[in-house]
Amino acid sequence: MKNPTTAVALTVALSASLIGQAQADKLDDIIESGKLRCAVTLDFPPMGFRDEGNKPAGFDVDYCADLAKVLGVTPEVVETPFPDRIPALISGRADIIVASTSDTLERAKTVAMTVPYFAFQMVVLTREDSGIEKYADLKGRPVGNTSGTFEAIALEKDVKSWGNDASFRAYQSQNDTILAVTQGHIDASVVTNTVAASTLKSGKYKGLKVAGNAPYTIDYVSLAAKRNEYGLINYLNLFVNQQVRSGRYAELYQKWVGGTPVELTVPGVYY
Repeated sequence: MKNPTTAVALTVALSASLIGQAQADKLDDIIESGKLRCAVTLDFPPMGFRDEGNKPAGFDVDYCADLAKVLGVTPEVVETPFPDRIPALISGRADIIVASTSDTLERAKTVAMTVPYFAFQMVVLTREDSGIEKYADLKGRPVGNTSGTFEAIALEKDVKSWGNDASFRAYQSQNDTILAVTQGHIDASVVTNTVAASTLKSGKYKGLKVAGNAPYTIDYVSLAAKRNEYGLINYLNLFVNQQVRSGRYAELYQKWVGGTPVELTVPGVYY
């Protein structure tokens, strides 16, 4: 460039632009706003539900509160059904997702997923009079699940492989799915061990039982943020790490689920 003054001016302008871009991070926005908006599903006890006072409660609600505390902001629960979790984040109604979201590669095309903060075992939930004793007994039976969940995707895939006699129905919420089993609209569903235990303990749904484990992999679930928010994602990963090593993960697991926490590490890989 022939004009040194022009070159210097352009360099300064470019540097200022890059610095501005580097500083423009969702983590800063959350801290400056004074609140953390977490998309949480509240029909998935004990992870998320409404207590007797109609207030949000559960593992995911406490997890959101823990994160807000270390950020020095106020937690705000944005109630989102399972199918609405990612739309709530993308549309800006929520800052992050804390809603037991399976870390699938398909979801990772749309949002950024952290290392796992919780993990589930899948079980068969059915009626005591259904004659179903194990997962293999679901072949040829009407079954269903909550739209968009890990277990719904896995169950529907199996149903398609079983042939024409089997049928699958999708429901908008976990409560709708469990009610469909109770009322006989479907014979069974596959739910997490936490949902099954909470459902049977509640006494709201009569005549239900667990008929063994479903042959699915452990369902690792992650926090999620917009895909380009690298600063926020890095912070969330460190937060998950510290929740485990501080003992808080085990404390929350005991409070809401009971027993020994499921390990969040996957043998042979980096987490």
